Amino acid sequence: MEHTPEHTRILVSGGGIAGLALAYWLRRYGFRPTVVERAAALRGGGQAVDLRGAARDVAERMGLMPDIRSAHTGTRGMAYVDRRGRRLAYMDTESFGDSGGAIADIEILRSDLVRILLAAAQDGVEYLFDDSITALTETPDGVEVGFERSAPRVFDLVVGADGTRSNVRRLAFGPDDGYVTDGGHYLGIFATTTPYDLDGWQVMYAMPGRLAGLYPTGSEGDARAMLFFRSPPLDVDRRDLDAQRRVLADAFAGQGWEVPRLIEAMWQAPDLYVDRAAKVTMDRWSSGRVVLLGDASFAGSVGMGTSMALVGAYVLAGELAVARDHRAAFTAYERALRDYVTACQKPLPGGERGFLPPTRLEIWLRIRCSA
Repeated sequence: MEHTPEHTRILVSGGGIAGLALAYWLRRYGFRPTVVERAAALRGGGQAVDLRGAARDVAERMGLMPDIRSAHTGTRGMAYVDRRGRRLAYMDTESFGDSGGAIADIEILRSDLVRILLAAAQDGVEYLFDDSITALTETPDGVEVGFERSAPRVFDLVVGADGTRSNVRRLAFGPDDGYVTDGGHYLGIFATTTPYDLDGWQVMYAMPGRLAGLYPTGSEGDARAMLFFRSPPLDVDRRDLDAQRRVLADAFAGQGWEVPRLIEAMWQAPDLYVDRAAKVTMDRWSSGRVVLLGDASFAGSVGMGTSMALVGAYVLAGELAVARDHRAAFTAYERALRDYVTACQKPLPGGERGFLPPTRLEIWLRIRCSA
C-alpha cells in the first residue's frame, strides 16, 4: 500500500535519543509522529555519551551542533589511579583522533542531549508520557495499539525505540531469549559531588572484577559516579531501587580509593540508574508494520550506541520518506545500516575479561597497555 507522509501516522515507543531523533526527522519529512514514553517525564541523569563519525554529520544537518558543543563536558581523557589516587596511566582524546578512543572529543551528558533533542522535536509531535504499549494487533490497514493508560488507537506504523529490554520487540518478535545476549556485568551511574578538581579527566580505579570511576560534567565540584562489577545475573527487580542499592553496596564493600564515599552518596542519589550489560543481535529489524531502532535492535556497542541511534533515526526516516511503502522502506533501512551496525558492535579486545579483569595481574597488564 502506497503512503504519503501527511497521511501516515507513526507511533514511536521510547522518548530517548533514538526516539526523539526519529520524531524530529519524521516531522521534518511531513509525517505525523506520536511518541509514547513510560516515564512521567524524560529521564535525567545518566552517563556521558559520545558523538562520533557519521552521527556528527546527522547532528549538523539537524542544526544541533552549536547546542551540543556548548554542552560539551570538556572531558580531556581517561586516567587510571591507584587506591591512593595516584595516576598510573592515561589516554587523552588527542591520542585517537577526533572520533575514536575511549574518550571522544565531543562528549555530552545523556540528559543534556535528550533536552536538546526534545526542544528540536516539539512542533507537530504528539507526546504521551507516563504510558506504555500493552498490545499490538496488525490489520491490513494499520496496527491497533493498546496502551496502559490511553484509549486504544490505530497507527499506520509502530517503531520500537524503547531500549535493550524493548517492550515493542517482545510484543512483535517474541521473548528476549532469542535476541539478547548477557554481557556478564552490572553498571550503576548517578550524579554526585567531588572535592577534587578532576580538571577534565575521567578517573578510574580498577579492582578484581570491578571498576569505579568519576566522570567530570563540566560543572565545578559535580561529577557522574560509575560503578561496574562482574556477576552472574541476580534475582533483583529492575524497578526496586533499594534492592539495586544493596547489590551495589555489597559488590563494593571494603574497597579503597573513593569507593566508600561513592557508596555512601549512592544511597541518597535520586537519579541512580542500574542496568545489566547486554547485546542485542537480530537477523531482521522489522516485522510487518513494526520496526525497531537503536538499542532495541542493536544494543551492545563500545561507545557507539548514541551514534548508531542518531544515524539509524536519520536513515529510517529518510527511507520512509522516499519509499513506495513501508516494506520497501524497512528493507532499505536495514540494507543501509547493517554493515555499520556490525562494525560498531565489535567487542573490546579481550571482551568482558579485558574490560573487568578478574585478577590483580590482569589489571596491571591492562593498565600497562594503556600507559
